Amino acid sequence: MSHFPRILAPLALSLCAALPALGQSMDAPVVRAETLSGWDLPDGRRVAALRLTLAPGWKTYWRAPGDAGIPPHFDWSRARNIDNVQISWPTPRVFADNGMRSVGYSGEVVLPLHITPKRGDKPLRLRTTVSMGVCADVCIPYELEVNAELAPPAASPQPAIVAALADMPYSAGEAGVTGATCAIAPSDHGMRVTARITLPHTGGTEVAVFEAGIPAIWVSEPAMTRTGNTLTATSEMMHPAGGPFSVDRSAIRITVLGGDYAVDIRGCTAG
Repeated sequence: MSHFPRILAPLALSLCAALPALGQSMDAPVVRAETLSGWDLPDGRRVAALRLTLAPGWKTYWRAPGDAGIPPHFDWSRARNIDNVQISWPTPRVFADNGMRSVGYSGEVVLPLHITPKRGDKPLRLRTTVSMGVCADVCIPYELEVNAELAPPAASPQPAIVAALADMPYSAGEAGVTGATCAIAPSDHGMRVTARITLPHTGGTEVAVFEAGIPAIWVSEPAMTRTGNTLTATSEMMHPAGGPFSVDRSAIRITVLGGDYAVDIRGCTAG
């Protein structure tokens, strides 16, 4: 494994520090945000959404952005009457960026939000700062302010949110995954994880994305092979402090992005 991750982290930080004005001073906004008020669930939660529309030629990143991306961050601390927000991520696309892979969205993406209110009889104000990376010919950090009081809930589910929820990856059970094991061993700069997943082919060129379940862990693009219904993916995980670290198999999340559908696998067993 090369020392590229050690170089990439400070480079990304310096990029974010050097270019914030560029992201905010363009004549036309790179990203526009619109809130969708949604509907109430029987348990008292609200299903709402944030619709992001990117300018032509621009893209942004998924929660696990790949080698060349910046993960999005949502600051909900200024929201009103909101106890918790859970984001549902529709299936992303895979992009090639100068020989590196990134994972994200272009055009328009609707992010469903499951919102737990503090009080069900009070209005909900969705107020957040979204810190994200956006790319066209250049990649820049970008901040988006959202401040909107949600309208009263609709009587029925809104089609745009329903479509986004339907576009999420299948669960392991829905996709017919019958086994997922992870062999974990120290490597030169961190930990090497080899996952063996038993599932039908998801179509086209398959891409696996690992999430360590640990903040600040860098995860490499995996080397992948498939034999019949067994997909094998090996990835390097590296902590900013360097050296081996503890990895909880139950916290590892593997998303397989195929040409026909995607699969979300949460946790693996020893293998």
